[in-house]
Amino acid sequence: MSIIKAPVPDNEMERLLSLSELDIDYSDHQVTFQDLAKLAAKVTGTRISLVNLIDSLTQWTISNYGFDIDQMLREDSVCQYTIMETDHFEVGDLSLDERFKDKGYVKGEPRVKYYYGIPLKTSDGLQIGALCVLDQECKTLEPEKIELLKIIANEIVSRLKTHKVLENLKRKLLEARQTQKKVAHDIRGPLGGIVGLAQIIRDQGEDNRMDEVLEFINLIHKSGNSILDLAEEILESHNDSPKTPDSQKVWIAQGFTLTIFKDKIEKLYGPQAKHKDIRFEVHTSPLTENIHFSKSKLLQITGNLISNAMKFTPPGGAVTVDLHLLIDPARPVLHISVRDTGIGIGDESIQAILLGNASSTDGTGGEQGFGFGLALVKHLVDSLAGRINITSEPGIGTNFEVYLPQNIY
Repeated sequence: MSIIKAPVPDNEMERLLSLSELDIDYSDHQVTFQDLAKLAAKVTGTRISLVNLIDSLTQWTISNYGFDIDQMLREDSVCQYTIMETDHFEVGDLSLDERFKDKGYVKGEPRVKYYYGIPLKTSDGLQIGALCVLDQECKTLEPEKIELLKIIANEIVSRLKTHKVLENLKRKLLEARQTQKKVAHDIRGPLGGIVGLAQIIRDQGEDNRMDEVLEFINLIHKSGNSILDLAEEILESHNDSPKTPDSQKVWIAQGFTLTIFKDKIEKLYGPQAKHKDIRFEVHTSPLTENIHFSKSKLLQITGNLISNAMKFTPPGGAVTVDLHLLIDPARPVLHISVRDTGIGIGDESIQAILLGNASSTDGTGGEQGFGFGLALVKHLVDSLAGRINITSEPGIGTNFEVYLPQNIY
């Protein structure tokens, strides 16, 4: 039996970058889109409706109606074909289509036959996922129902963008509050010194010696300059000059900790490990697991590394994630380690990954590779002023280590 290769858009890397820019927590939007998922099913008269986002290896169902599912391998999905189309993708009977007739959702529950999908497009025309409706019976959708489906798809993308804007506004508000606290803390010291020195000069009165007065004035001058330097720093940090890279801007805690990070990773990728019979463990550093830090792009970076590790780890193997916040006096660093007992990576492949030129290969369970996940990780880590280390031994396993600098207050 010939293997049907999965389709890949020509602009796949741009598409993945666009999806990563939305910085979506795939486990956190069931309620956000529940009304739209239900509306899509009701409008078209179908039993099932799904809102799917497709990353490098996984189709994430961020909201569903009529079929309780949250993810599947991209290569098993129908929506992977929808993102190849500019308008829609329709299959009258999945059970008669060579590409889908042996899929679990066709041969087993919910035994769907009919599929109609609308690509979810960004304003740049990049197709990050699909809104699809399915039914156990073959159907024909009238043109007016299809138009309504497209309107719902546009609303989904609009909500995703709105959510991102709101997250940015929330971050800026938190940043402003943190800046106020920092200013109050940093100014209190120099001002206290100035006041204290001035009080000594006043209390000593005529007993002040000229050399002591000059020394006090010199200290007052230094304290005054430190306040001016702080004011200059604040003004520069609020300057939106394009010369200031994102990595140098203040990252403010948004209620994200190692404990929350661990919980989300286990929830998102535990099902993949169970499906392939891989032992999956996530560990955190107890001393720093409740310190707040930025969650920017972390789920995208770590998720792609975990999916890749599982892809190349055979059944019965293990994937272990270690999350540590290294408290360095110069600048705290988030350390993410993803280790597997997979087939390993050769030196040439490691160099290709570090250069952002990773190529596609198939996994140990026959999973098809798409060749963009690790390139995306490299791009995101670089954009956050981080670094990647890769160590591997063929036949033994691979360890990806990511270091991301953090500002914590």
